[in-house]
Formats: sequence, structure tokens, C-alpha cells
Amino acid sequence: MHTQRIVVGYDGSIEARDAVDWAAAAAQRSGAGLHVLYAYQLAWPGAAYDGPVTDLVAEAQRHADRLVADVVDHVRRRGTGVDVTGSAVHAAPAPTLLDAAADLLVVGNRGGGGLTNLLIGSVSLQVATHARTPVVVVRGRHDATDGPVVVGVDGSASSDAALGVALDEARSRGTGVVAVRAYVPPAVTALPYSVIETTERQVLEASIAGWQEKYPSVAIVPLLGNGRAAQVLIGASRTAQLVVVGSRGHGGFAGLLLGSVGQQLIHHAECPVLIVHPPAAT
Repeated sequence: MHTQRIVVGYDGSIEARDAVDWAAAAAQRSGAGLHVLYAYQLAWPGAAYDGPVTDLVAEAQRHADRLVADVVDHVRRRGTGVDVTGSAVHAAPAPTLLDAAADLLVVGNRGGGGLTNLLIGSVSLQVATHARTPVVVVRGRHDATDGPVVVGVDGSASSDAALGVALDEARSRGTGVVAVRAYVPPAVTALPYSVIETTERQVLEASIAGWQEKYPSVAIVPLLGNGRAAQVLIGASRTAQLVVVGSRGHGGFAGLLLGSVGQQLIHHAECPVLIVHPPAAT
């Protein structure tokens, strides 16, 4: 994945600060520029407010500018050498992030406006669902520097793109890749389960064939999981630095922008999740 510009959504929350830290580390590894973007919407304070609307708008912008300036300074103080900028705009957060000219979008798992019982904020979900560039939802063990990069593979174009991104990420981190294929054996079958498992393993090995030659410095470990893909990948996320999945696999409906596996991961994974969209059709 060739990354020149990373855009991270920010709103002053703890989760957003974690996302900025993750994005800054990614920018340091890749040499990309980092832009912190705070898009906010102004909530009317109620009938008790009797001041000029222009004053209210101006104060909201000053507050947003201060938040962005503080977090940009935070990144610079870490001494990573990352070229970081920031901006605050009065606009709807999700569309603004989606329109940002980014090679990689990064969001936290829940923002300042989120209810504490929600697993992921609405802005993060909209961005992960509708983006046409890779998106990272930062959650769980966001600062982990040990463990592999885990990637879901199923032979689809989407998972093939995800495998390439996972290998790039692993190479930049100096770690290996665990390529996971999950399957649910039929309850009733005329074939022995050992035959089904052997067939599934062959499909997994075919999915990763040829990649080792392209990435000789990255160890690729195939892992065949018995169970639903989301649950197998969530289990693997407990010891991973990052989980990478395609936006849609073979099991998805064509009209869905984000498959069920991706949706479950961004709600339940125990490390950051990178959603990769398949290459555009030509």
C-alpha cells in the first residue's frame, strides 16, 4: 500500500487521541504526511442563550482550532519527525472525512458524541462503510508492537487486496502475517470431515501462493479456522497488532458496501482493524 497522506478524524475524545497516536506511528513507518481533521457540527445551546449567533459560531471555531492545535503539538512533541498538519471545519464529520484527499483514513472506535453503550460511533461506522480508500478503525490494543498482522483470506478479489496490504504492513513493522481462512463444516455430509478440511486447506494455500516470493522478508503462516470467519478473526485479534480484511468477501451481497465480517470486526476486534476495498474494475 503506497501511502503518502494519512488523514485522521479527531474530536477531542480519548478514542480520537488514540487514533491520532496510531496514525502518527503509521506515518512514521511509511514516511507519509499526517493531517488531523476535526469536522464538527454546532449544537444550538437552547432558549437560555440570548447572545449573537455569530459570537456562538466564532467561539465554537476557536475551541475547535485549540483542540486541533493541541493535538498537533502533541504529535510534534513526540519527536517522530512526522510532517503533521491540522484543520477544524464546521461541517458534518463523516462526509468531510470521506471527501478528504487521503491514501489512508484513520478513525477511533467511538467519538466524543457517542453513547458509552455503543461499541462504535456512528461517524466511524459511516467512514468504514462508505470510504473508497483503506480505513483503519483504532480500537482495543491500539499501541501493541508485538504479534503478527492477521489477514482474512477467502480467495475473493477483496481478500486478495487485503493480503497485499497486510504484507506491506507486516514488512514495515518487522513482523509476520497470519493468513486466516475460516470454514463451517456442514452438519450432514457424505464426505469425511478430514476430506473437507483438506480441501479447505488447499484453498487457503492457493490463496497465499506466490506471495512469499514477493515478500521474502515476511513470514506467512496459514491458519485454517473451524468456525465463522468473524469469530475466528476476532479470536486471532487478541494477539495481533492489526487485523486486515477486505470490505466484502465471497459471502457478501453485492449491494453491501461493508460485509458482515468487517462490520463485526470493527465492533468486537481486540486490536485495530484495517478495511481494504478491492481494486476498481476497469
